[in-house]
Order: sequence, then C-alpha cells, then structure tokens
Amino acid sequence: MKFTKQLIVLFAVAFLTACGSGSEAQKADEYTEAMAKEHKDDKPVSNPASEAKPEAEVVSEMVKYATVDGTEYMGHLSMPKGATGDEPALIVIHEWWGLNDNIKSMADQLAGQGYVALAVDLYGGKAATKPDDAMAMMKGAMANPAPLQENLKQAQAFLAGKGATKVGVIGWCFGGMWSLQSGLLMPDKIDAMVIYYGRLETDATKLSTLNMPILGIFGGKDKGIPVESVKAFETALKEGGKNASIHIYDEADHAFANPSGQHYDETAAKDAWAKTTKFLAENLKN
Repeated sequence: MKFTKQLIVLFAVAFLTACGSGSEAQKADEYTEAMAKEHKDDKPVSNPASEAKPEAEVVSEMVKYATVDGTEYMGHLSMPKGATGDEPALIVIHEWWGLNDNIKSMADQLAGQGYVALAVDLYGGKAATKPDDAMAMMKGAMANPAPLQENLKQAQAFLAGKGATKVGVIGWCFGGMWSLQSGLLMPDKIDAMVIYYGRLETDATKLSTLNMPILGIFGGKDKGIPVESVKAFETALKEGGKNASIHIYDEADHAFANPSGQHYDETAAKDAWAKTTKFLAENLKN
C-alpha cells in the first residue's frame, strides 16, 4: 500500500497529538496524587481565613452563570450592598474540596472590599467532606478539562455582561491552577491573576500570551508544588517580561492559606492576604 506524503503527515500529527494527550493525562494524575498526599489527614473545616467577616455589608445569592454541555452551573455571587454591577469583578475558584461555605465566605470578604465576586463551581454541585471524595472529584475534573475551561469562560462573560469594569481571578490549590489556566484561556479578558500554590506552567512559550499582572503565593515546604517549579515559573515569566510578583513563604506548607482545612498558618496567611488585597486594589480599581 502506498501512502502519499500528505497521509504520512496526517498520521504523524495524529500520533504526536495522542502522545501529547497521554503526557497531559499523566501530569494530571500526578498532580491529583500529589494533592491527595498533601491533604491525606485534612478536613474541609473552616479556619481563620474563612471565618473573617466582610469589611462592609454585602448581599449574596446563588445564580446560574453557565450552561456547559446541557448542565447548568450555579455559583455564589456576592457584591457590596448597593452595588450597581459596574464595579470590578472577581472569579473566585474553589480548592479541591469544591464550592463549600468556606469558599463562599472568601467571596463575601472580597465583595466587602468593593468587588462583585463570583465563586464558581467546577464540580457540578458536589462538595467533598473527605479527602478520598475530593481526590475522586478532582481526578474526574482533571481528566476532562474542556468543560471546566468553558465553565470559566462563561463565568467571565457573566461578570462582563453585568458591566464589570475589570475582571480578575483568584484561586487556591486546585483553584490556583485554574486561576492560571483562566489567564491562559482568556489573556485579553482577565485583568489580574492571583495564584495560591496551584499547579504551574513553566513553558515560556505558553506563558508568553499572558497580559495581566500576576501575584503568586507559595509555601517553601510544599511538596505538592515544589519550590523548584515555582522558581522555574518565576524565571519564565521574568524572561518573558511579564508583570509578576512571586512570594515564597519559606516555613509554610501547602494549603497554608486555604479557606478550608487544618493547614492554616496564621503568620504567612495574613501576610499573603494583605499582599493579595493590595494587589487586587492596585490592578482592578485603578
């Protein structure tokens, strides 16, 4: 059987695509397993991060913000009392536990600072109370990222449709990874990005499209997101001329500032939150 040059090229492209997909699937599994190790003795309990009250009065409600493959997604929308909708906005992305009351509290706190905050749901209405359940949900989500990408695109469109002057994104752990992915998906629609110890991209070519200022928060003792990868990420951003501020808290472990969990580190978490609120104000309110 004779193959034309065109057919050979097509077969080669298909082979390379399949290999690339396998590599991404392997990376996703490794990331999920790393998070399972970091959270194996953890529980999604509230802690001082999520127990803090908003600085100003807010109003909140559950809203439908996306429909993906026929499934409707409900998010927790919080805004300052009396808001008109044309304030700066934030996509707030949950940890591997899912959209629970603790992440809703973080959206309320951000709303108290003058933002329209939408805490999205990447698990389709489910939230875990045990590490094994969280691992299963995260693994399922990571195995099929396309619906999550569409979910986040519609979240941005939802906020922009309300008249948001600017739209930023913030996430913790699993949500930190998707904060970065949101910027890569929508480099011209995300105006500020905050990553709390999420899985990183270190390919300078892939990072080259990022246009927004970036704040990265990481723990020096985090085995799930090792310091080496953080420094490689920072180097790639600097080489690409990106506006990025990366902070590593040497004595902090993974999830040290998560809204849910028992790994809260008061000193590091409070400093990180102060940096976060300052960063958001400088880049979304001006």
